[in-house]
Amino acid sequence: MDEIRTPVPVSFEFFPPNTPVGSEKLRGVVADLAVTKPEFFSVTYGAGGSTREKTLSTVSEIAAMGHEAAAHLSCIGATRESIAEILATYRERGIRRLVALRGDLPSGTATAGEFRHASDLVRFIRETQAGDSWHIEVAAYPEYHPQERYAKRDLQHFADKVAAGADSAITQFFFNPDAYFHFVEQARALGVTVPIVPGVMPFHNYARIAQFAQRDGIEIPRWVALKMEGFMDDVASIRAFGLDVVTQACERLIAGGVPGIHFYTLNQSALALEICKRLAGPV
Repeated sequence: MDEIRTPVPVSFEFFPPNTPVGSEKLRGVVADLAVTKPEFFSVTYGAGGSTREKTLSTVSEIAAMGHEAAAHLSCIGATRESIAEILATYRERGIRRLVALRGDLPSGTATAGEFRHASDLVRFIRETQAGDSWHIEVAAYPEYHPQERYAKRDLQHFADKVAAGADSAITQFFFNPDAYFHFVEQARALGVTVPIVPGVMPFHNYARIAQFAQRDGIEIPRWVALKMEGFMDDVASIRAFGLDVVTQACERLIAGGVPGIHFYTLNQSALALEICKRLAGPV
C-alpha cells in the first residue's frame, strides 16, 4: 500500500493480545497502519500492572519490526523497586518512550503502593532512572478525570505532571473538539507549554464505546447518539456515519492547530486507516 501523508503526525494505541492468534492479528494491524509513518505505537498496561509481561513482549515486538514503540506504565500499587526493574528491562530492549500513568488498583487490592499520583512516577523516572534518556507522555482529560469532582483541581494535577518532567501529553478520547480547545487554553494559562495531542476513538462498536464514554464521563453529542441508536443493527450505516463524525472532528482539530492525533484502535486498523486516508486527501 502507498504511504499515507496525514496533515499532522499520527500515533496509534493497542492493548496487549491475550492469545497467539491475537498477537498474529496485531502484527497485521501494525503493518497496515505503518503506511501512515506514525510517530509511535503505544501499548497499554493493565490495572496494577496485570498485563506487565504482555505489554513488554508486545512493545518489544513492535520495536523489533522497526517502529517507535511506547510502553504504558502505571504506578498505582507499585514499588520504586518494581518500577526500576521494569524500566531497566525497557532500556535493555531499546524502548525509550513511556506513557506514565497513575492507573487503577486491581480489584480486591487496598493499598496504592509507593506512588500516589502520576506526577510522582514522572519525577521518580527523571530523578533516578537515567531521566534524560526517556520521552515521557502523560494523560490529559479534556472533560476532566471521572474521579475528580473539580475541574480546577484536575487541571492542577495535569500541570503538576508536566512540571515533574513530562515531554508531552495525550488526551483521553472525546467527541467534542470544543472541550479539547478549552482544556488546552486553560492548561496554557497555568504555564503548560508541552504538546497536548488529542486522543480520538473511531466508532468500532457504538454500544461498547457508549459504555466506555459513560464510565469515563465523556460526552457523546446527543445528535450523534440519537442517530446511532436509530440505525439499530444497520452495521454499514453505523460505520459510515461514525467515520464521517470522527473525520470531521479530526479536521476541526487539525484546523485548530493540534500537534498530532492519537488513535485508540482497539487493535483494529480499518477505521483509523480510513480516517487517515480521508485526512490525507486525494493522492
